[in-house]
Amino acid sequence: MSKPRRRSKVSARAAMHAKRAKAPEINPCPPGPSSGYFKPLSDNDVQQIYKNALRILSEIGMGDVPPALMQQALEKGAFKNDKDRLCYPATMVEETIAGACKSFVLYGRDAKHDIEIGGDKVYFGTGGAAVQTLDIDTGAYRAATLKDLYDFTRLADHLTNVSWFTRCCVATDVADITDLDINTAYALLKGTNKPVGTSFTIASTVDPIVEMFDHAVGGTGEFAKRPFCKAHISPIISPLRYGEDAFEVAMACYRHNIPLNNIIAAQSGATAPATIAGMLSSTLAETLAALMMVNVFKPGYPMIFSNWPFVIDLRSGSFCGSGGEITLLNAASAQLSNWLGLPSGAASSMSDAKAVDAQMGLEKSMSSLGVGLSGCNMVYESSGMMASLLGASFEAMVIDDEMLSQVYRILRGIEVNEETLGFAAIEEAVYGEGHFLGGQHTMDAMQRDYFWPSTLTDRQQPAAWQEDGAKNMQQRANEKAREILSTHHPEYLSTQADKAIRSQFNILLK
Repeated sequence: MSKPRRRSKVSARAAMHAKRAKAPEINPCPPGPSSGYFKPLSDNDVQQIYKNALRILSEIGMGDVPPALMQQALEKGAFKNDKDRLCYPATMVEETIAGACKSFVLYGRDAKHDIEIGGDKVYFGTGGAAVQTLDIDTGAYRAATLKDLYDFTRLADHLTNVSWFTRCCVATDVADITDLDINTAYALLKGTNKPVGTSFTIASTVDPIVEMFDHAVGGTGEFAKRPFCKAHISPIISPLRYGEDAFEVAMACYRHNIPLNNIIAAQSGATAPATIAGMLSSTLAETLAALMMVNVFKPGYPMIFSNWPFVIDLRSGSFCGSGGEITLLNAASAQLSNWLGLPSGAASSMSDAKAVDAQMGLEKSMSSLGVGLSGCNMVYESSGMMASLLGASFEAMVIDDEMLSQVYRILRGIEVNEETLGFAAIEEAVYGEGHFLGGQHTMDAMQRDYFWPSTLTDRQQPAAWQEDGAKNMQQRANEKAREILSTHHPEYLSTQADKAIRSQFNILLK
């Protein structure tokens, strides 16, 4: 007599394998985890750097002060020193910090993308002004175009871990400044409904761009109710001077409730001291000067305290996007900002590599993890940036998105409770099957506690990998980027809004 077939057991095993193979029903590493585990500065270090920054502002002060700012600051309690520089007394600075914006909502055009900036929540997004693109077809660098910017925008729109999109490249094929600002903003409107950020080169482009935004969201004044775009400005020219153009942009932004990302981007040994402590003191003072610039006019106005200390190679004078020092500097700057209780911004993942290679992976993973662990609220430059910020790469952007899932998983940490301690599961395994495979406790943990990489990260056996073509990550990322760009064509502008915008502005994107 033949033995009965064990269909039920085979079916159960097949069902178990199928369940394991499915993508998690929940995201085990969503954006916005609480962090702050990495503190490169001791409490005493923080106090010393802060006191030195206050001393810099009260004794050395700021130069090249726009007249309107000079008048307003003097009326609020600042003074001129004997070098005719604007100085802020320590008490004035501390009172301003106390009354400054501590958190605000950065809106998306779709409310599901809204994020609250402040506290200890961490989000990664883009940034930069690359003038070259690593061509997805040829693998060679070429001048970045408006079409590239639009393609990067819709690629980032598809990627889970890019929480907001700030232009990562400059449309070098648009020569006129007004056309450049307007077409950059249009590409962001058309390509994503996540929060965005843009640079207003001159103040006169703010009003027309807001008018374009109003067209997109339903009429005059609607953008100001839920501003989905922040302004990226650099109001300080290091060391310790104000920039007239950025100040004028800020004044124009106030009228429309546009949040300000005030970026301080000094370079060690060139525009800031070469010592890490000295640089942190100087750039903290400069970022506080940016805070003063905002708050003497608009107390409590939404501003991101973006101290991005950069490094140059003092042997050659060239900019360095990555390394242990820049990771330390940006993590420490985020620690200082969070200690002050202000919405923090810093930079990471700015690889110096020109190719999508091991150097890129080493540099990006080190810096993104270090700055993420610091608890920085908004981590800029974290997707797609290459070649010391001179280039942007589609392949790098999709790899970075997967890398950031791993970073978020680390930041999420370990939950310790009755369920995760697993006493009942241990007891069941010991007295039952003798293993944990297929148990409900294991299946639940697979969904909740583990990030399972996509096809970008290869975990196959060597033989299977070779059978599949022995592709490296750059090749797999190229395929994925091409797939997204060929299929993801979002329609975030109504036909009516697009027609109105094109009839009023010189839109160059076809």
